[in-house]
Amino acid sequence: MFESLQERLGTILNGLTGRGALSEADVSAALREVRRALIEADVALEVVRGFVERVREKAVGAAVLKSIKPGQMVVKIVHDELVEMLGSEGRTIDLNAPAPVVVMMVGLQGSGKTTTTAKIAKRLAERQGKKVLMASLDTRRPAAQEQLRQLGEQVKVATLPIIGGQSPVDIAKRAVQAGKLGGHDVVMLDTAGRTHIDEPLMAEMAEIKRASDPHEILLVADSLTGQDAVNLARNFDERVGITGLILTRMDGDGRGGAALSMRAVTGKPVKLIGTGEKMDALEEFHPKRIADRILGMGDIVSLVERAAETIDAEKAAAMAKKMQAGKFDLNDLADQLRQMQKMGGMGGIMGLMPGMGKMKDQLAAAGLDDRMFGRQLAIISSMTKQERANPDILKHSRKKRIAAGSGTDAAEINKLLKMHRQMADMMKAMGGKGKGGGMMRGLMGGLANKMGLGGMPGMGGGLPDLSKMDPKQLEALKKQAEAAGLGKGLPGGPGMPGSLPGLGGGLPGLGSGGLPGLGGGGLPGLGKKK
Repeated sequence: MFESLQERLGTILNGLTGRGALSEADVSAALREVRRALIEADVALEVVRGFVERVREKAVGAAVLKSIKPGQMVVKIVHDELVEMLGSEGRTIDLNAPAPVVVMMVGLQGSGKTTTTAKIAKRLAERQGKKVLMASLDTRRPAAQEQLRQLGEQVKVATLPIIGGQSPVDIAKRAVQAGKLGGHDVVMLDTAGRTHIDEPLMAEMAEIKRASDPHEILLVADSLTGQDAVNLARNFDERVGITGLILTRMDGDGRGGAALSMRAVTGKPVKLIGTGEKMDALEEFHPKRIADRILGMGDIVSLVERAAETIDAEKAAAMAKKMQAGKFDLNDLADQLRQMQKMGGMGGIMGLMPGMGKMKDQLAAAGLDDRMFGRQLAIISSMTKQERANPDILKHSRKKRIAAGSGTDAAEINKLLKMHRQMADMMKAMGGKGKGGGMMRGLMGGLANKMGLGGMPGMGGGLPDLSKMDPKQLEALKKQAEAAGLGKGLPGGPGMPGSLPGLGGGLPGLGSGGLPGLGGGGLPGLGKKK
């Protein structure tokens, strides 16, 4: 979503951080570029003006211009103001009210209200154990009520029975009554939309609000609509009074200006963001993490959370045992590829890793994208059990059969086998009894602990804090990492590809693409060259 803005701001701020001293003219020139970048990203003009003025006030102060690293101070100020503009604290849906808590969903037609209603209901039911009732108040759009009923079946959440001929206000009253009688914790009202804001729509929303007394009124807005979304938010807030925003299609390639503007214009928090079509593609909105992503600092917290949600603890433990024994076959590689797909694929993971956003284009040019995962899984699926367990038996005739079965060619099969061999070598190094193996086990065990996996069996030891090591120890660690096949060289400190903030300033080998929670393996296809 924020890729173009991220690239522009990254270039501008890198120009500042690379200089020893900054004059007031340097700061002004950079802020002029920041203003242009924000306007191009579709941020509302009034928001841009306020943002740039606040940054200017802080950035031309003596403390910045005379500080040891003035460029980095300016980056910090821009970051802090971005967080402030997005809402300093992440806020979730407030259910602190007598049951049933009524949540009213409002917005224009096509913004994704009905799907988002079902996503929220599923989230409340599964994560907070709430008993939820959904009701469609959209009597105008054909089959809108039927759509919500089917989504309710899909996410296993109750929906209000459809009675033909009732008005939206009558349905709202009936839903609240049914919620009380049925002992529901939350009643979600999916209201009608229009293609544009009009008087009858606003009058209807106000009437529904009076009849149902909602505790939360959430405006669902399409983040791709740019400036229109800001006017929409302002109108709904003035006429109906919203308590929060939900932005859909945040996985799209829009410029992200709506997300930055709506919170600033309405003063209402963005509570959730829709990141895809699937029913679990809904995330909490964390202003600091979004600001980190916009400034290319990555979002390790979200990456680790996503890993913790998708990782199967039993499989992780089984993988750790295999690593101890130095075993890693093609079934294990397929598991890792599926794991990465669950975590959002190559693009989703790279976007969250510090400094890796800039490498996306290079990776795409090299053919390293999510389609590559699909082809590799197809190749492995076209093998027999024996071949997956023992890839060494794959000679020309077998490769020919696999290529025909997977729709690929021998070259792609050879690439996959080479990648597997590199990862298997690394697993052996980790399972080894030598000094290098012990160090690698300590690193992986510490990383597993950091992720809340309770440590991998047989991989004791905490993660060493690289920031507290002297140069000789770092050099020794570097040599051990290279001997174990974990990439060339240590990353260059926090913010560089592979360094994980809060994990002691960096992890050997992650500069070459290692990922937390993936059994210690590197990014498929990004191993060291042989």
